[in-house]
Amino acid sequence: MATYTITDDCISCGACEPECPENSISAGDDKYVIDQNKCTACATCASVCPVEACVPA
Repeated sequence: MATYTITDDCISCGACEPECPENSISAGDDKYVIDQNKCTACATCASVCPVEACVPA
């Protein structure tokens, strides 16, 4: 199954985390990260990311 990932372009704004219906996004050390085991590729994160850092993995 395809999933999404967050690139180094992430500005750690947190916009994506509360929008994820699978709760697969969390704050990492220097950017937000997506748990690939939970992601269903719904693309909600991509639709709210202001810097387009959420992309297909």
